[in-house]
Amino acid sequence: MIDTVVVAPGGSGSSLAGVSWPSIFAGAIAACAMTLVLLAFGTGLGLSMVSPWAGSGISATTFKITTGLYLIVIAMISSSIGGYLAGRLRSSWDGVHADEVYFRDTAHGFIAWALASVIGAAVLATPATSLIGGTAAGVTHAAAASAGQSSGPMDGYVDTLLRSDPAAQTANQGQSDSRGEVTRLFTSSFRSGGELKAPDREYTAKVVAARTGLSQADAEKRVNDVVTQIKADADAARKATVALAFWITASLLLGAFCASLAATEGGGLRDGTWNRRR
Repeated sequence: MIDTVVVAPGGSGSSLAGVSWPSIFAGAIAACAMTLVLLAFGTGLGLSMVSPWAGSGISATTFKITTGLYLIVIAMISSSIGGYLAGRLRSSWDGVHADEVYFRDTAHGFIAWALASVIGAAVLATPATSLIGGTAAGVTHAAAASAGQSSGPMDGYVDTLLRSDPAAQTANQGQSDSRGEVTRLFTSSFRSGGELKAPDREYTAKVVAARTGLSQADAEKRVNDVVTQIKADADAARKATVALAFWITASLLLGAFCASLAATEGGGLRDGTWNRRR
């Protein structure tokens, strides 16, 4: 096939700018809106599939994989729509070689995707985080406020450490409450993947023995079990974060490709050259 150059009257090239910003902004806004719609739909669908009861709903592993794949689907759909609009709505470039038009259309789709990604990171991340995390955080804070105490990431582990026989609670009521001290000790020790030092571990075992009535050996065993559980949970959270980062990276790369490709399709339909490109 022989490429042709359409030369505008009075010159050898187009006087129009190579970048049509209105079409790029239109495509980026449409991509962000579609992303928000699909995220809301996916959130509702995911919450309906997860069950708090054992043996019901889908497993955690399946949920993570499904979430990652759905992120890719969201990126492909929203980026394709945004890129197509950026290519279809741009100005006509008379007197520009067909290869240059193809490059400009690809660039329009890529820029629209990049702008949508920046807008999404700056605008959509805050409402999404507030919608998903706000409810759980509000319930937790309300429960803590009604109980007259604060709630932190280490409170559950401290509860496990200081759990005692209900029959012995009356005898322990006169002891000073060292719960806050143990909580602060665990929080500072395990911050950023730290470790509970030997003196702190020994002191914690003594506190557990005094509060629960366990022998020193049993108290030390309980401390070791809780420390092991903290490490396991932290490692699981780290792996989940890494997996999510990989899924997001894959979705962004596929989104860039889909937006660029869709923009060339939209630009070809805009100029009536889509069949010739095929």
